[in-house]
Amino acid sequence: MPRTVMITGAAGNLGRAVAQVFASEGDTLVLVDRSTEALVRAFGEAGAQRVLVDVDLLDGAQVDAAVASVTDRHGGIDVLCNLAGGFSMGAPVHSTQEADWQRMQDLNVRTVLNTARAVVPGMVQRKHGKIVNVGANAALRGAAGMGAYVASKAQVLRLTETMAAELREHGINVNCVLPSIIDTPENRANMPDADPKRWVKPTQLAAVIAFLASDAAAAVHGACLPVTGLS
Repeated sequence: MPRTVMITGAAGNLGRAVAQVFASEGDTLVLVDRSTEALVRAFGEAGAQRVLVDVDLLDGAQVDAAVASVTDRHGGIDVLCNLAGGFSMGAPVHSTQEADWQRMQDLNVRTVLNTARAVVPGMVQRKHGKIVNVGANAALRGAAGMGAYVASKAQVLRLTETMAAELREHGINVNCVLPSIIDTPENRANMPDADPKRWVKPTQLAAVIAFLASDAAAAVHGACLPVTGLS
């Protein structure tokens, strides 16, 4: 049965790959990003099974309004894929500036919290839903110069586990993927001496996300799955 699938960070490399998987299954896509222009470049104009949503995920009121509009038109969100986020290297922990710390918190944690607040009540009411968050394999351990990033992604892991414990009795699965470096044009340009064949491809990661959102994963709750390619 076709579902309504909300994908944040949809215009990015991973977002496009994830959207393609769900589109191939006949699902209605709610494609969320900061710019309508970026969404149109990635997917073309909106259509009956493709809703383009220009929203600031850091603005809870905007997220609430967008989800309410989709719910009115399509009857609710069945699958939420929290792909939006960000990465940056930085200073050692003791000299990390407040703004740098907060940026990672905003991009990687607040975005998840705001979509959860908007989407989960409807899933609870309908007693079904799938949520897949994107963490990071780097969040499993500390790394020099990555304190703000690692701390924010570690929160995504713990939020995933906590939401799974809270929502499993409501028929909602909450899980997480932990990618290593994703093979994107941007990462190839930034790391020209690396071997991208060892990285995880967006299509590979998208396939795991689609599995976690499928009926085949109905018994999976609170899993944080490493998806690391050969790295």
